[in-house]
Amino acid sequence: MSPRVTMADVGRLAGVSHQTVSRVLNEPHRVNAETRDRVQDAIKSLRYHRSTVARALATNRTRSVGLISTGLALHSHSKRMIAFNEAARASGYQVSMASLPTAEREPMQAALDVLMGQGVEGIVLIVADKRALDIIDALDLDVPLVVADSGGSSDRHNVAIDQFLGARMATAHLIELGHSRIAHLSGPDWSLDASERLRGWRTELESAGLPVIEPLEGNWTPESGYERGLELAASGDVTAVFAANDQMALGLLHGLSDGGVGVPGGMSVVGFDDIPEAAHFIPPLTTVRQDFVQLGFQIMSTLLGLIDDTDVPEFVHTEPQLIVRKSTAAPSASVSGRPASAVSASGAERGNG
Repeated sequence: MSPRVTMADVGRLAGVSHQTVSRVLNEPHRVNAETRDRVQDAIKSLRYHRSTVARALATNRTRSVGLISTGLALHSHSKRMIAFNEAARASGYQVSMASLPTAEREPMQAALDVLMGQGVEGIVLIVADKRALDIIDALDLDVPLVVADSGGSSDRHNVAIDQFLGARMATAHLIELGHSRIAHLSGPDWSLDASERLRGWRTELESAGLPVIEPLEGNWTPESGYERGLELAASGDVTAVFAANDQMALGLLHGLSDGGVGVPGGMSVVGFDDIPEAAHFIPPLTTVRQDFVQLGFQIMSTLLGLIDDTDVPEFVHTEPQLIVRKSTAAPSASVSGRPASAVSASGAERGNG
């Protein structure tokens, strides 16, 4: 057997002390880029692997964090998980994950016990289900916790993309185009994201003095969007729809088409998430984009601040972005009862910018 490569061996090859090698491995931000690159090249060349047990004993730090997620494997949910994993690795941390299909006290407690047994330095909870917050708030933890909760309703440190604002942006876009009867295809009532998007739609309509129509409930799937699309095509009560996610918007487009309603000529549609396929829907979908990469780094930054006992904001909410494509337009005269020219030039410009 070849002798085990040590930190001192790496240091000799890189021309630095073993203490510098240790800093590159444990606190890379404290080492200048040139030295850091030289050490990392030496690590790769020698195929050096750290002993996690020895590191933990020497530093009292395991360089590992826990991630618990609850709810369905939705696009936005999985993207949050992936983004956090990437941010943790960039900070030199490993992530131990527990994914729970539903938010129940016993499975969540069991997941927490396993993570704590692994010596994680902190835990992130990515919440899809409202019940998860009640459970986690009732538990006592010995390590810092950051909650990715779009509603901001937890007493814990919270980092999220502002779903409420994104929904207001989507609804405001339709209002600026001249729509006055705007429906909402919501997600299920257990979902925090769905609640915030519903609240944003309602708030924007009320602020504009427009009627708030009874929301149509979906379940995040294209099938539920298709069924609601057929219903809307048959009723003819609205000229625009804000769907709470792009998957339901896809089904909605299909249902409207089968019901004989063109988009955007007969109905404008806005989604939420900007999934990779959204630009290739027929027509390409106007939607709300979320920056999950930024979110992942903000979650990790907040968790590291708590681990290091530094002051960090209790709430960090970032803004989403409205992406305007071809599924939205001013209502036609035959649909709205008023000419499309009634939309102000400034409003049309903002809506298509």
